[in-house]
Amino acid sequence: MQKRGPMNSPRRSWIGMCALLAFGALAGSAGSVRAEGNPGEGFGLGIMVGEPTGVNFKNWTGSKTAFVGGAAWSFTDNGSFAFHLDYVFHNFDWISVEKGRLPVYFGIGGRIKLQDVGDDSIGARIPVGLDYLLADAPLDFFVEVVPVLDLAPKTEFNLNAAIGGRFFF
Repeated sequence: MQKRGPMNSPRRSWIGMCALLAFGALAGSAGSVRAEGNPGEGFGLGIMVGEPTGVNFKNWTGSKTAFVGGAAWSFTDNGSFAFHLDYVFHNFDWISVEKGRLPVYFGIGGRIKLQDVGDDSIGARIPVGLDYLLADAPLDFFVEVVPVLDLAPKTEFNLNAAIGGRFFF
């Protein structure tokens, strides 16, 4: 019997498609706000490298809040595809830099991880990171550590970490 990969079952394809549609709806309907220190108007799209590795977006919803999401490949547990969406708060006062801005951010979110048949998981994320917003360009660069508590099918603690950057439209 041929073993199916993490995205080969119809159920997984359906879940993945729903997650991508949700990301697109969020990016298009949340309405971007040009925040003081925000590198650009609209939403930012870029990459993240770490655990997981893939594409990342950020959509500002206020001067200190944003939705951040990603669709990425996880290299743990024989490989899997992961989607996450977080709501984050930025503190611009904790760290001063000469040029640009460097807020500390923290938030809460969720993750869907599509693995081998029967091993899919759903979990809660608590991202904490630094986000350097360039003063003269619509770019940001971030580093984050994210404790993840998988809730189903079993309770399990994981730790994700990534670095990345985004271009704001």
